[in-house]
Amino acid sequence: MSEDFSSGGVGAGVGGGGRAGRGPMKVDPRDRAQLELSPVAPRRILALFAPHRLPIAIVVAIIVVSSTVALAQPFLVKAIIDDALPHSDIRLLVLAVAGMLVVTVVTALLGVAQTWISTRVGQQVMHRLRTDVFAHLQKQSMGFFTRTRGGEVQSRIIQDIGGMQSVATSTATSIASNLTTAVGTAIAMVALSWRLSLLSLLVLPPAVWLTRRVALLRREITAALQRRLADMHVQVDEGLSVSGVLLTKTLGAGSAATDRFATTSAELVELELRSQLAGRWRMATMSIVFATIPALLYLAAGFPATSGGMTIGTLVAFTALQAGIFRPVMGLLNVGVQWVSSMALFSRIFGYLDLVTDVPAPVAPVTIDPARVQGEVVFDDVSFAYAAGSPPAVDRVSLVVPAGSSLALVGDTGSGKSTLASLVSRLRDPASGSVSIDGIDLRRLDEASIASIVGVVSQETYLVHDTIRANLMLARPEATKSQLWQALAAAQVADLVAGLPEGLETVVGSRGHRFSGGEKQRLAVARTILRDPKVLVLDEATSALDNRTERALQAALDQLSLGRTTITIAHRLSTVRDADQIAVLQAGRVVEVGTHESLLDRGGRYADLVAASERAEYALVG
Repeated sequence: MSEDFSSGGVGAGVGGGGRAGRGPMKVDPRDRAQLELSPVAPRRILALFAPHRLPIAIVVAIIVVSSTVALAQPFLVKAIIDDALPHSDIRLLVLAVAGMLVVTVVTALLGVAQTWISTRVGQQVMHRLRTDVFAHLQKQSMGFFTRTRGGEVQSRIIQDIGGMQSVATSTATSIASNLTTAVGTAIAMVALSWRLSLLSLLVLPPAVWLTRRVALLRREITAALQRRLADMHVQVDEGLSVSGVLLTKTLGAGSAATDRFATTSAELVELELRSQLAGRWRMATMSIVFATIPALLYLAAGFPATSGGMTIGTLVAFTALQAGIFRPVMGLLNVGVQWVSSMALFSRIFGYLDLVTDVPAPVAPVTIDPARVQGEVVFDDVSFAYAAGSPPAVDRVSLVVPAGSSLALVGDTGSGKSTLASLVSRLRDPASGSVSIDGIDLRRLDEASIASIVGVVSQETYLVHDTIRANLMLARPEATKSQLWQALAAAQVADLVAGLPEGLETVVGSRGHRFSGGEKQRLAVARTILRDPKVLVLDEATSALDNRTERALQAALDQLSLGRTTITIAHRLSTVRDADQIAVLQAGRVVEVGTHESLLDRGGRYADLVAASERAEYALVG
């Protein structure tokens, strides 16, 4: 499954599916490549629309009826010009005019009904796809998100599935509408005058070809324009986001960013001028085409050899029909492009739905009561590698963490500490061995059960763009105001929140940028405290705090850890001295296990780490 195709090309292709009459479109090579890489079975698409068979049938019936009724309009005009007006037949005139009004009202009402039904069907299918893809991606492991571009996921869920609307409201319905209109109009033209119909067959192909050339030219310009607009969006996002502004200011790269933006903006000016000019040429060309065809028809009607005794009413009616056949013919010529573009969208969406998660949900999950969990964690000969053939990040680790005790994982950067800890919350599954809580393999527990008994505070704090209250209640939606303040107090951040003008209703800002790193970390700790888990995983939870705040928070965490199993990863070894056991990792393996004193007495790897840490702190103080 490829993730390298730009959604802009695919979405643009399908978006053009509803532009019948603007000239035949060209198949986007990226759409064709996507389908070759990941073909789509038509029966799978039909299955999406199967629950909506009745409304789809109604839409098709409305299209056929509407197209047929609309064909009556030229014949009513013919009756008025040839019969009612010359013979002063008031009754026929009133009936014909009334008929024209009825046709207009009926087709308008049918059009509203068709739009409502088809849009509703399209939106329901989009809703189902959006929900299914979002839910399925929620089940993917962290590995998926680390190897996938962030914008790719949003593009498929929002832009690609959004493009599905045109499949229901444009691509599918336009086939029935254009085919019915084109066939019905052609039959009516022959019924009025077979001679003029032959002439139309000679004129129509050159008109279609000329319109195609102009449309393709503008499509190329528009594609280039969209690419430059995409570049501009990226530059705005990267240059004017909180992180982007911080980066440019600290690197002094503001001028360079402005120059790049100015270059892109200047290219947009040129492309826009070309686009508008191409549009003017297109409009001029189309005006010539539509003026030429009726002129030739009038000319043919003036010669006895080709007129066949044609009346004025017949000529007017035929001219109206001939002008109306151009749009459905162009729409039918676009069906192939619409189909390929639509299938490319389905291919990309199904590609995500078909992803096999490497952290699968258990077929028959074990039911547990979080209140009765003791919290014993056992690593049994656990190994894990991030990619096939790469060195293991965790290599045959076996550890037992008794319920209510604390384990500290220490080691150099890249030794496997965070990877091992991530297995406890089942962010990843071990390649071999098992991780269990109270003797139950985590692979036998569903996601909700694991989240209810394992709380995680990582070194990369994430706060959603909402209030402090909303961020805390993500962990416990039913929490009372008193419980929120108790959690904030335990995390040593209650005074800070109480001092804010809006208190708990303070909006934290994008990714919590309104607060300092230490403040965000303490809010995240409060969120985990509120969940009251039996097992705590603290992945350098105090890394963003100053010494004073770290000591206060560490005291709070020590108090919180009483009666809970705590697994701590710390970059400051002074914070893990009191751990019940310390495991020293090196290249993914546990090389030492013991208490702080016993490991120092051993004089091994842990003693070297402590000595190096003390030298670093001494140098920093000096």
